[in-house]
Order: sequence, then C-alpha cells, then structure tokens
Amino acid sequence: MLIRYKKSFEKIAMGLLSFMPAEKDLKQLQQTVKQYETAGDWQLFLWKQEEDIIGAIGVVLKGDELVEVQHISVNPSHRQQGIGKRMVNAVKDLYKNKSVVPNDETEAFFKKCNSDDDKDC
Repeated sequence: MLIRYKKSFEKIAMGLLSFMPAEKDLKQLQQTVKQYETAGDWQLFLWKQEEDIIGAIGVVLKGDELVEVQHISVNPSHRQQGIGKRMVNAVKDLYKNKSVVPNDETEAFFKKCNSDDDKDC
C-alpha cells in the first residue's frame, strides 16, 4: 500500500533512498529528503506491506500533465517480488490524469518493468 511520507518516517525513507546510486553521500541524501519535505512539487511515497515499510518512490510534479519518477527503491530483502512495479502502478493510479515518466536514473527500471520479462521489478 502506498502511503505519503511523513517526517516521522525520515530515517526509514533515508535508508531506502540510500540504495539509489546518486544518494550514497549523506549530505546529498539529507538534501534530497529536505527537498521532499519542503518543495510542494516534490512528493515522496512509501510502500507499506503489513507493518513494514519496504519501498520508496519519489516524484516531481511537472506542470499539469507530467509526473516524473525521481527515485524508486525497494529494501534488498524484498526485491524481485514485483514491489517496484506495484509502486509505479500505484503512482499511476494516484495521478490518473497525468503521464508518469521516468527520469534518467529510473529509466532503466521502467524499461525492465515494461518488458515481457518483468519478474525483477
């Protein structure tokens, strides 16, 4: 289930976002989380399964028609179960009237999930 990020989830979100290649540096990671907390067009969502938060997906709203996925990350112990694809689909459902597109960092994941062999998503 997709839930909206709250400050009380900061450490969990930072842990999940740290799996993104561009978010390895602590200062960069802190700036990213701060951006999600303060910028109205940046939205961070977490994926909750039972009582555990196991994924994160961050988007930037670009005008009235576009939602760009900036970050997508799943806890390594829960990967290859389709959670990433479910997160993307939940964002698409949330923003039904907009196009949900990847950025450069998430593009390869999107392509893999839209291929015939999408078990790794």
